[in-house]
Amino acid sequence: MEYRTLGRTGLKISVITMGTFTFGGRGAFGRTASQGVDEARRLVDTCIDHGVNMFDTANMYSTGLSEEILGEVLEGRYDDIMVTSKARMPIGEGPNDEGVSRWHLIRECERSLKRLRTDHIDLYYMHEWDGLTPVEEKLAALDTLIQQGKVRYVGCSNYSAWQIMKSLAAAPSHASRFVSQQIHYTIEAREAEYELLPLSVDQGLGVQVWSPLAAGLLSGKHRRDSGPAEGSRQAAGWDEPPIRDMDRLWDIVDVLVEIGEAHDVEAAQVALAWLLTRPAVASLVVGGRVPDQFERNFRAVDLKLSDEELTRLNDVSRLPLIYPYWHQHNFARPRFSEADQALHADYPDRHYGGEDPLV
Repeated sequence: MEYRTLGRTGLKISVITMGTFTFGGRGAFGRTASQGVDEARRLVDTCIDHGVNMFDTANMYSTGLSEEILGEVLEGRYDDIMVTSKARMPIGEGPNDEGVSRWHLIRECERSLKRLRTDHIDLYYMHEWDGLTPVEEKLAALDTLIQQGKVRYVGCSNYSAWQIMKSLAAAPSHASRFVSQQIHYTIEAREAEYELLPLSVDQGLGVQVWSPLAAGLLSGKHRRDSGPAEGSRQAAGWDEPPIRDMDRLWDIVDVLVEIGEAHDVEAAQVALAWLLTRPAVASLVVGGRVPDQFERNFRAVDLKLSDEELTRLNDVSRLPLIYPYWHQHNFARPRFSEADQALHADYPDRHYGGEDPLV
């Protein structure tokens, strides 16, 4: 296993985080899987045996049942194991059963701790933006939880760049400053490169990637002419993440499969290995139904893609430079920072608008 520093913290986390989205299977989550304690224990043991030291859950996953199962499996093993959890999403029908108000966050953190059978959450994510709660209230509540020892680090998930910057500016202490963001980012879904990755580089946020295989669409099991693989989330009616250009998706999968065959691995491992080359990425949250899925995906950690292979992958998946980035690419390149390069480095020889004005 490889370990990377999470942002500007001193914390080392495994580049593969185990996701527990499939634990429980309560309600709509049953479309993904329905793993009980015994199945979960086998998966967790497999991950720990391979060096995974971070496990990801959320209070909304199967309405708390995922946390309960993970807590039962990890009880007594927390000395060397870290857990992330999240709050913000609706977990009931009451008027205060969602959001990031002080009332909601403190209550939900304490409930999560009981379900997880631990006295602290290592990395506590705000699961989604709440535009109705002042950021000062949210961050003051997180600061309280940190001062009480119930939370070690805080981060955000599914925020836009301006929402992150507003939160960073309002943090009442260094301890309550976001250190990480958990985002959806794949070789098919590269929108995070416009703002979220450059922000992470500039502000020192470590990136955890959720659904790095696009809910299995990049695994190689789904192909252009065959439709959703039997037993998959898509076959069960799961429609996240959205794919806006199916032809582009299959073009990407074709290249992933070809490169995988050259390395004697699957398309999934190539997609994961590509993500591990990206700026600010610290860890990939990977789920699975059986231990063999994890064991195969662990091969991505040691998979080294050549410059030529990275170029092929970038060429088939690169998004257009939208405004203002094409204008900056034309006129600002001599003064780009490392954060700017998190986007623009993949466009080294492109000019938008005719003759290059910088030559």
